[in-house]
Amino acid sequence: MTPHTRAIIAASAYAFITGRKVAGLHDHSTTHDLRIAAEAKGQQLQGHDGDRAAKFHGVLPEIYDAGARAFFSLEIDGETARGYDRASSSHYSLKVTGETVQLYDHSQTEWFAFSVQVV
Repeated sequence: MTPHTRAIIAASAYAFITGRKVAGLHDHSTTHDLRIAAEAKGQQLQGHDGDRAAKFHGVLPEIYDAGARAFFSLEIDGETARGYDRASSSHYSLKVTGETVQLYDHSQTEWFAFSVQVV
């Protein structure tokens, strides 16, 4: 899974789980601040990846990433989520704690952490 896909999945899950608007992310693995925004209302999501000038949106459990031209699934369960990225054919799972998202990318067999900036 690409770093940007992991980031938009983290932002999307955070928006759904907390009900808060995401204004940006810090990717701890790449040490970059990312211009990613996301807002969830009910089962719907609207988001924008400013670094790629691409939108992402959808209705749970399917979210479309226009930058990758691919869907990823997102299943929320309390403060955790899991799903499948069709672009990379890989599964993931994640947990939200405070303003941090920890995502496990099964294809990389590695954890990735994101700090969330909220509006």
